[in-house]
Amino acid sequence: MTLFQSILIAIVEGITEFLPVSSTGHMIIAQKILMIQSTDFVKDFTVNIQFGAILSVVVLYWNRFFQTWDFYIKLLIAVMPALIIGFLFHDKIDSLLENVNVVASMLVIGGILMLFVDKWFNQPQEDQSINWKQSLKIGLFQCIAMIPGVSRSMATIVGGMTTKLTRKNAAEFSFFLAVPTMAAASGYKLLKLVKDPQGATMLSDNLTTLLIGNIVAFLVAMVAIKFFINFLTKYGFKAFGYYRIVVGLTILILGLLGYDLSIL
Repeated sequence: MTLFQSILIAIVEGITEFLPVSSTGHMIIAQKILMIQSTDFVKDFTVNIQFGAILSVVVLYWNRFFQTWDFYIKLLIAVMPALIIGFLFHDKIDSLLENVNVVASMLVIGGILMLFVDKWFNQPQEDQSINWKQSLKIGLFQCIAMIPGVSRSMATIVGGMTTKLTRKNAAEFSFFLAVPTMAAASGYKLLKLVKDPQGATMLSDNLTTLLIGNIVAFLVAMVAIKFFINFLTKYGFKAFGYYRIVVGLTILILGLLGYDLSIL
């Protein structure tokens, strides 16, 4: 993977990480379009640049992170299901990252769901405070996003709306939850690289690429978050649903026509 290719992948990550369109799915598709070989470093790169994206949440919502201990306890409750499932099924999840057909199918299914989300779940209650039961439910929804193409953002926002949060509050809690979730995923990948002699060498050889990727993802995600909150509050999910359906169906049709959609 060249430096130029890594920057393009980081831009895709920054744009899509907090939109309900699946950042992992889009990075997998982008790798195919750019003809990037699916090496161990490329797989780790697509996870580790998420660290740059989550820093944008910390910067944009800096004051919101200095709250009571209750806030952190709720984040901990919400993140625990994903940590447990991720630890138990890490290898299986990794294997799905190479399957473009899985990504495309989940894009379509999720897109269809998003056409009806506002009708089904947009019934917020007056009290918008989040209790531990709501946190756990949102955390369970987040586990669905371990299937590439589902979208962590979509799963957690919908999960929040099912607990009668507004679209905006559900989205913001989704952003907050992304910080420990993605930090854990990125940290785990990085730790595995450092502990493995070959991985440590690979990391050292590609450190500049990784750093630039994180910086690009951080800057792009800052813009994407502001856009998404404003758009979601005004217009809801339908536009994202149609987009997912079009992209997913296009990929599936190309596959049926004989194009090789496997990651090289």
